[in-house]
Amino acid sequence: METVFTIIIGLAALYVVLWIYILLPAGMAAKRGRSAFGWVVLSLIFSPILACLLLLLLGDNPNAQRG
Repeated sequence: METVFTIIIGLAALYVVLWIYILLPAGMAAKRGRSAFGWVVLSLIFSPILACLLLLLLGDNPNAQRG
């Protein structure tokens, strides 16, 4: 029973880390018309908090084609 609990906690922790480092910056970048891949790389190299703060400060991409 302890092994099952450890696996569940481990999977939950993995999901949280995946969300913070990949899904959150990618989603924020896509909503702002910016490169999701580039911002995920930036969050992996530097910090996901820094990437999210920069995305908030930069706002929408004025050159993005909306359609």
